[in-house]
Amino acid sequence: MMTNRLIQAIEDHCDQITSKAIDHIKSDPTLPDISKLPRNDLEVWGRGILRHAGVWLGEEERRNLSKRYEELGRLRYYEGIPLHECVRALQLLKQETIDFIRAQGFAQSSVEIYAEEELEHRVDCFFDFLLYHLVLGYERAFRTAGRQQVTHA
Repeated sequence: MMTNRLIQAIEDHCDQITSKAIDHIKSDPTLPDISKLPRNDLEVWGRGILRHAGVWLGEEERRNLSKRYEELGRLRYYEGIPLHECVRALQLLKQETIDFIRAQGFAQSSVEIYAEEELEHRVDCFFDFLLYHLVLGYERAFRTAGRQQVTHA
């Protein structure tokens, strides 16, 4: 099926997609803090998302990802990376993934075009899921840090 070929292509080219997203992150003047993270850390982050594109919709994987992304949100908070930069970095990876799907040129028939659009929709929903859990973890860390400051005052 067309969707399976596109998912396999995403997994096979996760390094290329991640590299393009990181290039955008590193060159974007509106992302001064997250762009200072080591390239290797950002590569592990991007590949970790894209390498297993075929299991994005599995319930067990979604539970694991929700926990990992809440932890990533907490980590980014304690690293001092502004939330808007975390959100923008995830948006850039999503956009590179969708651009990659569109560039594959698999869609020839109306069924294939529909399959490509359906995959783009799934990618969009998946990244929204990650974004929600990233923000949730970030906000929890923010609230926890605020309570600690109040109790130490």
